Amino acid sequence: MATRHDYSRQARTYDTTRAASPSVLGPLRATVESAPGRTLVDVGGGTGNYSAALRDEGMDPVVADFNPGMLAVAATKQLPVVRADAADLPFADRSVDVVLLCSMLHHVPDWSRALAEARRITRPGGRVVLMVFAREHLEVHWIMDYFPETTARFVDAHQTMAELEDALPGATATPIRYDDLVDGSMAALCRRPELLLDPDVRRQTSYFDHAETEHPDELAAGVRALERDLAAGRRPDEEVAGVRDRIGDAVLLTWTSPAS
Repeated sequence: MATRHDYSRQARTYDTTRAASPSVLGPLRATVESAPGRTLVDVGGGTGNYSAALRDEGMDPVVADFNPGMLAVAATKQLPVVRADAADLPFADRSVDVVLLCSMLHHVPDWSRALAEARRITRPGGRVVLMVFAREHLEVHWIMDYFPETTARFVDAHQTMAELEDALPGATATPIRYDDLVDGSMAALCRRPELLLDPDVRRQTSYFDHAETEHPDELAAGVRALERDLAAGRRPDEEVAGVRDRIGDAVLLTWTSPAS
């Protein structure tokens, strides 16, 4: 099993709410600019939004993803694509300047092997760049409290910061704070609770796509509870502001491949 979530149903509509977020692109840009060259493999790159944005800034990307529907959309953006399992990448050892894994590691069952593969194909001095929601960030993603059955499936899929740092020894960590909704991930939507009442916005996330399919009664009840809380003046996004200020909504980990 190469992925925990099948994006086939979402592929055609994914880009209606999911584009390359400036909140992510800022620190990501600073990282790739210091790479030794311009080649980039976007592992789990989906419809290629981040690849297209980085191509516009001089990178030479290839989108590698397991889902053919997502790759078909990426190809319409004139991006090179390859169907691949993140845990078994079809690229030569030490052949790529930047390996990007953006908001996808929680979908990979064998995530440690995926990071080992990313390290394997990175040339000396090159970068593995991981934008990830660590398990600690789930405290910031307050919406999960409304859907306990759905959440139970997701907790173990998120690695702790300690696990990620062990897998990418010496990596630098940069907190990501979503100040826009250009990429409407659940983490970004948690900054605007009222948007989570819109089913068309919710279903572009894997979390709510799963809830809609597997736990529809819980989904309906949780949305009603959220609607009541917001109407009563509760601001759950503000209740987690202290944790968010400390660790961000996500983290960008950057690992540099050693010279030998």
